[in-house]
Amino acid sequence: MNPRSVLFVCLGNICRSPVAEGVFRHALSKRIGEQAALAWKIDSAGTSAYHAGKSPDPRSQASARLHGVDLSKQRSRAFEVADFNAFEHILVMDSANHVNVCALAKHPEEKDRVQLILEASFPGHNKPVPDPYYGGDQGFESVYQLLAQASEDWLDQWL
Repeated sequence: MNPRSVLFVCLGNICRSPVAEGVFRHALSKRIGEQAALAWKIDSAGTSAYHAGKSPDPRSQASARLHGVDLSKQRSRAFEVADFNAFEHILVMDSANHVNVCALAKHPEEKDRVQLILEASFPGHNKPVPDPYYGGDQGFESVYQLLAQASEDWLDQWL
């Protein structure tokens, strides 16, 4: 298997995309082993720089930690045009993220790499991952569950 690269993108890179990154790393390590998973390039970013350099939202970290996933070393960053060259797959959380990322693409091939993350779980439904930022703890747990399933579904396709 060739090493792959995946970037997860949401608005601020403190709620959904850091969870997606952490959950995907965890699922990948369980599937192919921790050492083999290190060959993959996995990251997350936001379409804005509102929270650049900050840790994931404490509620995202708490929800992930309940499932054995540690997000504490992640730091928010903004999506950059260079990410199109650095990542084979760019998985976004909702249609606004999709529009914002695709607006930065210089070539059609770059746009082709951008997909909604839930497309693997709900093909053709354009289903978004809801932003839990203004909700309660249950919203963060729901996001975790959606992203955990999506990670497994993408891995089923890629491995």
